[in-house]
Amino acid sequence: MQPYYEDCILGKRPTDLMPTIHLTTFIAAPVAIVFDLSRNVDLHKKSMSQYREEAVAGSRFGLLENGETVTWKAKHVWKNRFLRVKITGMERPGRFTDEQLKGDFRMMKHEHHFKPCENGTIMIDLFSFEIKYGMIGKWFNSLFLTRYLKKLLEKRNDTIKDYAESGKWKKLLLK
Repeated sequence: MQPYYEDCILGKRPTDLMPTIHLTTFIAAPVAIVFDLSRNVDLHKKSMSQYREEAVAGSRFGLLENGETVTWKAKHVWKNRFLRVKITGMERPGRFTDEQLKGDFRMMKHEHHFKPCENGTIMIDLFSFEIKYGMIGKWFNSLFLTRYLKKLLEKRNDTIKDYAESGKWKKLLLK
């Protein structure tokens, strides 16, 4: 109990209290291809097309690199929303992290991990977030938001898997 108490006094919130979505996806493709597809702006737009997601500022096409930003515009939860994220860490082809700079979350951090295995790649997503609006926000999160965000991440991962395993990746990465 002592470390939690000290964190609260210092104004820090332990990350284990924030909602975190943990997804593990097997993809029968080399780790370098899965890594590059995961940071490809064009594929992200395709995977979120039903939400009319588009990159409107920053890096709008191609592969995101460490330190770059992108601002996404999409229709989620009944209105157009903007989310500006920055790639805050990258070790090719093992991992990269993007974090919210501006948007509807109080805090959002998405860690992408890639582990080569005998017949492909294990892709791991750790998506941590805090929402605004106090108790109302926590209530909304528990009833709806975590499931909604998990569904979005699964859709994105299904698209990455489809492109990586079918050979469609060549259209995006071999230009």
